[in-house]
Amino acid sequence: MDVADLLTRAVEMVPATAVNEAGGTVTDAREYLDHNEWEIALDVLADLYDRWRPPAQWWDLLIEAADLMWLTETATWCLWGRWGRWESLHGIVRAELQLFSPSHGGRAAAIPSPGVLRPLWDIGQRNAAGQPDLRVARMWVEYSPELAPGTTGSVRLAPLVPLDWRGLQPGQSITMHEGTPAVGVGTIIEVFAPVLIVTTERNAARARSAADQYIAIWSRLNAIIPRQLRRCTQEAPNR
Repeated sequence: MDVADLLTRAVEMVPATAVNEAGGTVTDAREYLDHNEWEIALDVLADLYDRWRPPAQWWDLLIEAADLMWLTETATWCLWGRWGRWESLHGIVRAELQLFSPSHGGRAAAIPSPGVLRPLWDIGQRNAAGQPDLRVARMWVEYSPELAPGTTGSVRLAPLVPLDWRGLQPGQSITMHEGTPAVGVGTIIEVFAPVLIVTTERNAARARSAADQYIAIWSRLNAIIPRQLRRCTQEAPNR
């Protein structure tokens, strides 16, 4: 299929009630498509996800169209940005995240938008020792190329183990960790359950095992890095 065919199929799958934040509708996308404004039509379609739950096949059409037009950023947006396919398959958590400033223990660098960071989260669960049982979730910054230290912005979280997050409710607070102490606090905005996949307990157990290994690595780094920094500080005057 060519670009026009792919976008036409995508348009036909969108309900008339879908509206993006700018007020665009599927009718707008169809008009741009009729005038061969394929890139604009694709941009409109890629934002039409709030009032319906697009299936993975719909995102595939947009990704293929973007690839054919060499629109790498748009293809990435559809694949990972908004976690279109991930959300359709596994669900998603939206939150308003406030990053602490470096002077209050926060991170020194901004968080990049494109879902490359996988921080740990205290979502209220506790282990056998009564300590926070941290969970892993990939994070995408919404509406901005990055989230700077000490600022607040909305984020989308793709949990490594979605079943562990299903009890969260809007308004609930969670904390973001990259070691000790926390580097930010978030307030849950929305929780979208999976629509196309049923996660078995066996698969969930495998994912939890991977998450536990990830957390163990973080804990080890959190213990090693301060010692290395102190050693470098002590050795520096002698160099």
